[in-house]
Amino acid sequence: MRIDTEYFGTVNGTDIDRYHLCHDNGSVVSITGFGALITSVQIPDRDGKLADVVLGYDTLNEYVHDKIFIGSLVGRYANRIREGKILIDGIPHQLTCNRPGIHLHGGETGFNKKIWKAEPFWEESGCGVELSLLSPDGDEGFPGNLTVSLRYLFTPDSELVIHYRAETDKPTIVNLTQHSYFNLSGGGPITDHHLYINGSHITPVGPDLLPTGELMAVDGTPFDFRNSRPIFAAMTEADTQKPKGDGFDHNYALDTAGDLDKVAALVFEPASGRTMEVRTTKPGMQLYTGNYLNGTLRGRAGQVFDQHGALCLETQYYPDSPNHPSFPSPFLLPGQTYEHTTVYRFGVKG
Repeated sequence: MRIDTEYFGTVNGTDIDRYHLCHDNGSVVSITGFGALITSVQIPDRDGKLADVVLGYDTLNEYVHDKIFIGSLVGRYANRIREGKILIDGIPHQLTCNRPGIHLHGGETGFNKKIWKAEPFWEESGCGVELSLLSPDGDEGFPGNLTVSLRYLFTPDSELVIHYRAETDKPTIVNLTQHSYFNLSGGGPITDHHLYINGSHITPVGPDLLPTGELMAVDGTPFDFRNSRPIFAAMTEADTQKPKGDGFDHNYALDTAGDLDKVAALVFEPASGRTMEVRTTKPGMQLYTGNYLNGTLRGRAGQVFDQHGALCLETQYYPDSPNHPSFPSPFLLPGQTYEHTTVYRFGVKG
């Protein structure tokens, strides 16, 4: 395996490189220091033909102006917080609301818009890029100076291992995720992808997509992917959480108990044979099927981003967790370490 480095562009006077993590089988994962972005994941099909299985852009400038978090590292807090309000040790904090009445994915200038320090590395288990960032006290309203390190490791087993680590000097909240949009066929709708999710409950939401604070069993609902099935089949089903024909934008309370040896999700694309397995130490995972892609945006080589043209599997703490004490806690105190790992393993099936 090897790492190729190229100049990708300049942001605010800072030159940004892109790092290509190259596998002996032809697979390439491309990472850049702006937004800790994954810009490309080229994976062979059952016949060895490569395709890019994530949505992306051709230029750095397009990522700078992107508003849908394509390929980005999301933080300080992934997903939604109601009214951007949190209470820590009895002290209220107002976060930036970048959607009406909602703090989403870190605010106006979240980690996806930051310039990270990036260093390539090689080790026995593969090659990768280590990125680091200091988010200052008050950044988007969050308390505490937060030091963040992120490691992307690509292994000979075609695993993309993402290791998150953060520490703070004041009580705060942290919830980091990777927001790549996957399409294992390399284009077209993802409705024919087969999906398995190891989750027997979701966190149901209201009309604003904020959780109600309850858990809802998936039995007998469109959300039951405990046996792998085509996404299209599930979309045709109606539920109080989802009208017939709509896609998904819901958090699963995973049954994996933070065990990296357990599969949290598995995606299979029958035509190409490509598979993607997800494992994580995190308690939740957002299934998003590109519902708000509407054909108005174009990406790499002019690819149109059509509705349901990709899916995201965002490992995370539950949405709005700071305001629901029964949810797994996203609070981080001085002297503690936020540390999680998520693995995306790519393969083929005959």
